[in-house]
Amino acid sequence: MPIPGLRRSPPGSPPPTLSEFSGALRGYLDEAEVAEVLRAYTFGESAHAGQRRSSGEPFIHHPLAVAHILAALRLDAPTLTAAILHDVMEDTATARDRIVEKFGEDVARLVDGVSKIDRIETDTREAAEAENLRKMLLAMSRDLRVILIKLADRLHNMRTLDSLPPKKRLRIARQTQEIYAPIANRLGLHSWSRELEDLSFRHTYANRHRTLARALRRRQGNRRTAMKKIGDALEKQLADGGIAARVSGREKNIYSIYRKMQSKRIHFRDVRDIYGFRVIVETVDHCYRALGAMHALYKPIPHCFKDYIAIPKVNGYQSLHTTVFSAFGETIEVQIRTEEMHRVAETGIASHWLYKTPGARADGADGPHGLARQWLMDLLETQQTSVNPGEFLEHLRVDLFPDEVYVFTPRGDIKKLPAGATALDFAYAVHSDVGNRCIGARIGNVPAPLHTALKSGNQVEAVTARGARPSPAWLNFVVTGKARAAIRGALKNKRRKDSVKLGKKLLDNAVRTLRKSRPRIRSEQKSALLKTLRLAEWNDLLADIGLGNRMPMMVAHQLLGGGGEGEGGGAPQSIAVTGTEGVLVTYARCCRPLPGDEINGVLTAGKGMVVHTADCPNLGELSKRADKLVPIHWDDKVSGQFAAALRLDTENRPGVLASLAAVIADEDSNINDVSVAERDGRHSTICFTLEVRHRHNLSRILSRLREQSGVVAVRRVKG
Repeated sequence: MPIPGLRRSPPGSPPPTLSEFSGALRGYLDEAEVAEVLRAYTFGESAHAGQRRSSGEPFIHHPLAVAHILAALRLDAPTLTAAILHDVMEDTATARDRIVEKFGEDVARLVDGVSKIDRIETDTREAAEAENLRKMLLAMSRDLRVILIKLADRLHNMRTLDSLPPKKRLRIARQTQEIYAPIANRLGLHSWSRELEDLSFRHTYANRHRTLARALRRRQGNRRTAMKKIGDALEKQLADGGIAARVSGREKNIYSIYRKMQSKRIHFRDVRDIYGFRVIVETVDHCYRALGAMHALYKPIPHCFKDYIAIPKVNGYQSLHTTVFSAFGETIEVQIRTEEMHRVAETGIASHWLYKTPGARADGADGPHGLARQWLMDLLETQQTSVNPGEFLEHLRVDLFPDEVYVFTPRGDIKKLPAGATALDFAYAVHSDVGNRCIGARIGNVPAPLHTALKSGNQVEAVTARGARPSPAWLNFVVTGKARAAIRGALKNKRRKDSVKLGKKLLDNAVRTLRKSRPRIRSEQKSALLKTLRLAEWNDLLADIGLGNRMPMMVAHQLLGGGGEGEGGGAPQSIAVTGTEGVLVTYARCCRPLPGDEINGVLTAGKGMVVHTADCPNLGELSKRADKLVPIHWDDKVSGQFAAALRLDTENRPGVLASLAAVIADEDSNINDVSVAERDGRHSTICFTLEVRHRHNLSRILSRLREQSGVVAVRRVKG
C-alpha cells in the first residue's frame, strides 16, 4: 500500500482548494478537530487580508498549501492549525497573546518556534542568524513539529519559486540545498529531502538540470521494456520461493545523479545504478530470504551490499541494499524492507504521527522520532557552555554532513574536502594561487597553522602574502590531489629557477678558476657542448650543475676545450653566499653555520649545495672528494634568518624559562623549539633552537643570557 501524500506536486501546480483540504482532514481527524483547523483558516485569512504573494495570488494560499502537505502525513490538529497561522506573527500585526487566547499555548508555541527561523541565512559571519538557528533547534528539541512545519513551508516555497526575481531565487535555492534539504535527510524525511534537492538544483544550475532531465527521459524510453522484464522476473522468483512481496521500480533523483557524476568524475552514460527496484515484504525474516532469492536470480556485485537492518542509519532508516547484474546488461540496485521500514524510510520522524507501530512507546522514543530528539539534545548539550552562538551552527553542520568534511568560506560557501584535509587543502580548494601564497589560516576567526586538520562546520579563511612560496614540507600534510599537484608544480618551477641560478654561479666560478679573467663563452661553444651532452637547452645544463648532478669544474673543462688549467694558477674562486639562493642551497644541521662563520660548500647530487662550517667534523670525510667541495664565503649583505642551537644550565626555580624567553624575544629572535630536562633537584638543562640574523646577533643573545639570574652556563651547540 503506497504511503499517502508523498506524490510530488509539479512546480507551479495550483494550490489546494479549501474543499480539498477539508476532505483530507476528514480522512483521519474527528469533526471537532476539523472545525478547529478550519477556524484557524478563517482567522488566518482575515489576518492576511489584502496581502498577496509574488505570484499575485492571495497570501492565504501559501499557509493552506503548507497545512495540506502536513495533512498528507496525518499530522495532528494543533500542527495543522499552527501551519495555517505560521506567518501571522511575522507578517501581520497579530501578537502571540492573541494566538494563545484564540487557539491555546500549544499552537502559539509552535507558531513562535517557526517564526524564529524565517530569516535563517547560510552566512556564518552573522552571529544573530546563528543565534536564531540555536533558538529554532531549542524549539525543535521541545517539539519536533516545529521543524516539520518549517520544512513543509520551505517545500511549498520551493515549488512556487519561479515567481521571484532571479537573484532571490538563487539565494533561497542555495540556502535550501545547504541547510533545509540536509536537515530533512537527517530527520529521515527522504521524500521531502529528494524533492528539495531537485528543486534547489533546478534553480542553482538550470542548464545542467535541464540537460540531465532530458537525458533521463531518453534513457527511460530505452530501458522501459528491459526494466519491466526485470521486475516481472523478480516477482516470479519471490513467488516461487513462497515470499509475499510488493515489487516496484525506483529511480535516482536528478540531483543524486549529478552528485554521483561529480564525485566519480563520470559521464551520465556511465552512471549504472539510476534504476532500481524496491521489494516490500512482511517480516524481517522475509527480507533476508528475499535477498537470497535475488542473488539466486542475478549475480551480486561484490562489495555492493549493505545491511541497514542489522545496523540502522542514525535517522532510523532500515533496509537491505544489494546491487546485481541483470540478464539485460543492467546494473540494478535492489532495496528490500518491510512495510513498516518503508514508512519510516520515506517519512522519518513523521512516521510517528502517520502510523502508530504496535508495541511502540507512546513518545516514539524507540523510533526515528526518539532518535531525532536525542540528536537535538546531544547538539544542545555540546553548546551549553558555548559563548559564541556561531559555534552552534558549526556543530549542526557537522551532523548534517557526517561522511565528508564540509567547511565554509568567510562568505558562507561550502567547500567539500576529504576526511583529514588541512587548512592548506582548503586554500588550494579556493584557488591554486591562494594556496601557493598561503602563510596561515583563520579557523573560526582564530589564527591556525597550515597543517591544522579541518572539521566539518569550520569557517576557514586563508591568509596570504604576496612574496610567499610553497615549501616542500607542505607535501607531508596535504591530502587532496589538487593541493599536492599544485605544490609539486610550484616547487618544480622554483627548484628549476634556483638550480639554474646556482648552476650559473658555480660554472662562472669554475671558468674563472681556469682562466684569470672570465672569457666570453661563444654560442658555438655552448651549442657544441650541449650536443655532446645531448641536452636541449643551456638552462638544462645549468640546472644539472645547480642540482649537483654535474661537477662545475668538469663542465668548465669541456666548455673551454680542456685547456688553460695553469692560466688561473689552479686557485679555486670563492662564491659569495647571500642567503637568498633558494631551495638549492641548504644549511647543514650538523654544524648550523651562521653568517660570520668560515664556511665550505658541498655539492650533493640532486640536492644542490649544502653549506657547512669550516671546522665541521663531517667535512673531513667529504674532503676526500675534492670535486664536490666548493669554496664559498658569506656575502657582505646577507639576508634571512638562520637556525642556531643553544644549551643552558640553569638553577631549577620558577620563572627562569620565562625570563630567558623574554631576553630572546627582546633581541628580535624567534624560538623554533625548546626542551627542558631536570638534571637534579636544583639544576635543569634548557635547549633552545633560535632564528638569528648572523653570528654577532647570536653573540649578543649569549651575552645577555649569561647576565640573567639563575643561569650557570650558556654555550652554542653545533649539531
